[in-house]
Amino acid sequence: MSRRSFTDEQWNRIEAYLPGRVGTPGRSGVDNRLFVDAILWMAANAAHWRDLPATFGKWTAVHARFRRWSHAGVWERLFHALADTPGL
Repeated sequence: MSRRSFTDEQWNRIEAYLPGRVGTPGRSGVDNRLFVDAILWMAANAAHWRDLPATFGKWTAVHARFRRWSHAGVWERLFHALADTPGL
């Protein structure tokens, strides 16, 4: 299984742009990194949602969260904020 992940330095740069940061109510802040790693895995492997390895959680939950973030504009804001950032 090929797994792509941000380095700690890269993660520190993007974490502030994500909803549900650690310390805010709810569980999402705790597992943002695992969730983003799942999305990176999906992109790197051009996989179908159902092919997502169980180590990332249930594919249905990852897919639902991906859709929520997409509808909320999270990915677009993140890409715009980091478009000129080398190394990401």
